Amino acid sequence: MNIEKQLQDDHSVKLIVEYDQDKMNQYKKRAATMLASRSKIPGFRPGKAPYEVVARTFGEGAITEQAIDLIIDKEYANILKEAGVEPGGSGSLEAVDSLEPPKFTFRVPLAPEIDLGDYKATRLDYEWKGVEQKDIDAALEDLRQMYAATETVDQPIELGNYILVDVKSETVELNRTGFATFVREEDRDTEWPYTGFAKALVGLKAGENRTLTHTFPADWEIAELQNVTAELEVTVKTVRALILPDLDDAFAKQIGAGETVDELKESVKQDVERRSQDAYDDTYFVDLIEKIKAGATIKYHEHTLEHEGEHVLSDLSNRLAQQGMDLETYFKVRQTTREKFVEEEVKPVAKKRLERSLILDEIVRLENLQLDNEALDAEYNNAVNGLAMQGFDFKKLRGGRQGQKQMSQAIAMDAANRVMTRKALDMLKAIATGNYQPVAPVETAEAETEAEAEKPSE
Repeated sequence: MNIEKQLQDDHSVKLIVEYDQDKMNQYKKRAATMLASRSKIPGFRPGKAPYEVVARTFGEGAITEQAIDLIIDKEYANILKEAGVEPGGSGSLEAVDSLEPPKFTFRVPLAPEIDLGDYKATRLDYEWKGVEQKDIDAALEDLRQMYAATETVDQPIELGNYILVDVKSETVELNRTGFATFVREEDRDTEWPYTGFAKALVGLKAGENRTLTHTFPADWEIAELQNVTAELEVTVKTVRALILPDLDDAFAKQIGAGETVDELKESVKQDVERRSQDAYDDTYFVDLIEKIKAGATIKYHEHTLEHEGEHVLSDLSNRLAQQGMDLETYFKVRQTTREKFVEEEVKPVAKKRLERSLILDEIVRLENLQLDNEALDAEYNNAVNGLAMQGFDFKKLRGGRQGQKQMSQAIAMDAANRVMTRKALDMLKAIATGNYQPVAPVETAEAETEAEAEKPSE
């Protein structure tokens, strides 16, 4: 077998493979036997007809085609090994250049390659400052509101009230009967029908009405309302006030955050700090990875990016399924097509995910980061407990014990990935903040045995 290797600009390789004619003849004989075994040839048992009879029955072309399929099936892995090619996806037979001698051209996408450059020179200060007391107080207030009761009141609408209103308008998209909303102090872009609508009703009592006028911008998400100046007649039907629970020991026990209000406050403080630091870390590591990427060389085939895009779409599909929606409905709601959505939204996300993953994997390799069982066990148990809290019952899985085993393995793999990702990110943070310490190499049992054997005997 003779192989000519031609690297391509799209991070693929063209392999021109030439076989001995004897090799091709061997595969043609096997192909003829296979064809004969699949069909009835008069006078012969299945698979026993001579080559010449099979050739007359099916034609040399059919035998050759079957022989080529056999070569690809049996020899492809060996071709890659002989050529020293690490594939990044399934290759393809690009051309049959000749049959005498047999010569084939394969196109193979290459595995991604990455060179991080001088990544240890990257610097980015870590400046998370903790949280302020007002953040903790706000979280405690949110917690009280979550457990608050409501009661109908005969008083003007105030911030923090729930209200029920009727909305009438000549703009049909804005008509509502019995529309419930919360009167917030802060503005939210998701408020219907526009930001600040509920707050504009402050001061009204049940039975009273107010006419509001609003002009929707040209880029409004509902096409029928773009550039429309609408008049809305709003009638208040019900005003309900929140009855907040007292911040005391009884409240701490009610929500399971301890026995005392001090334990509740400490729990809330830790939660606020964790969420604050997580939010900071998200931004910090995005910026840090972008800095490292700027000095790195990353190569991958389009096939690799497409494969990552399939994962992005699959993740979106799973999230939508939890909301009772499928992808095709989602595309209709977004007024787009699958092709446009993939090109404009999936590919950029897939590119970032792929390149981040390649960078972190390379950090793991270069820094010899190892998975430790203690961290893996903790991550696995957290995942299992989280599923249990959501009502997931392993005993009801399809497939019985085999299904439970497959689920357990999937959770373990996911837990291992998260642990290694955290190790890689921690290493990058140490490098960027000037606190780099190389990981000590882990001695294998074999190395320890050899070292023990080299000790002088007493």
